[in-house]
Amino acid sequence: MTSSGMNMMSRIVFYEDRNFQGRSYECMSDCPDMTSYLSRCHSCRVERGCFMVYDRPNYMGNQYFMRRGEYADYMSMFGMTDCIRSCRTIPMYRGSYRMRIYERENFQGQMHELMEDCDNIMDRFSMSNFMSCNVMEGHWLMYEQPHFRGRMWYMRPGEYRNFMSMGMSGMRFMSMRRIMDSCY
Repeated sequence: MTSSGMNMMSRIVFYEDRNFQGRSYECMSDCPDMTSYLSRCHSCRVERGCFMVYDRPNYMGNQYFMRRGEYADYMSMFGMTDCIRSCRTIPMYRGSYRMRIYERENFQGQMHELMEDCDNIMDRFSMSNFMSCNVMEGHWLMYEQPHFRGRMWYMRPGEYRNFMSMGMSGMRFMSMRRIMDSCY
């Protein structure tokens, strides 16, 4: 299936006000800046698929993972201080998952390979942090705290040589989980 076909399977509807009130905007693909469609966004409905939503335009700022469901007041639900400003679809993926994490930038230092969720890198690998990774297969969520808590970051297949240069300065990842096809 083509990536455009996968994106057509996803659909999210954003509403200006809480409880699905006010003007709405339906989105079925990535949207780098929602301000041209809605001046504010306080609730949404994910009808199909999974999305990452961001509190700043151009996929910047805090990220939040949303799967099929209703979010009548997501700001208090997620502790957000600002509205959703951009969103990205997460393509459906049904294959194996593989990621390598590295102790230092540019794939240097101690390396560990993951093929399943890891709820605590300190317990599992005796690592207090890692500074680069290579996502070889699948889509992953990284969390700043153990047990899939705290701020999160979406990682799709690719090389991530330096988290600090990607705007993640001060961010430490302590757990990671695969985004499975249960979204669809």
